[in-house]
Amino acid sequence: MKPMINHRKFLLEDLKDPAEAAGYLNAVLETGHRDAFLSALRDVAAAQGGLSKLARQTKLHRQTIHRMLSKNGNPEIVSLEKVLEAMGLRFFVGVNPSAKLPRAA
Repeated sequence: MKPMINHRKFLLEDLKDPAEAAGYLNAVLETGHRDAFLSALRDVAAAQGGLSKLARQTKLHRQTIHRMLSKNGNPEIVSLEKVLEAMGLRFFVGVNPSAKLPRAA
């Protein structure tokens, strides 16, 4: 019998890599579920050293980050940018391929 793999441990090990973290967060963003994205950000924060380390890197209070990434969190874009930057990530905007946009003349 194969040994059981702890899913969470495997996930957190993968999320230490910023490229893996970016792919994970983008996949969650594609679902359109805001609270799932905040949960995914908590996973990345845990993988990269936890909320205390993130607080030191961002110069935000640990409690602020905890509230921001909670299920009912409503992070400001500036705070979210700081968190992503500390994780080696950034925001960008892309075109939605399924959107019906007017063509440029």
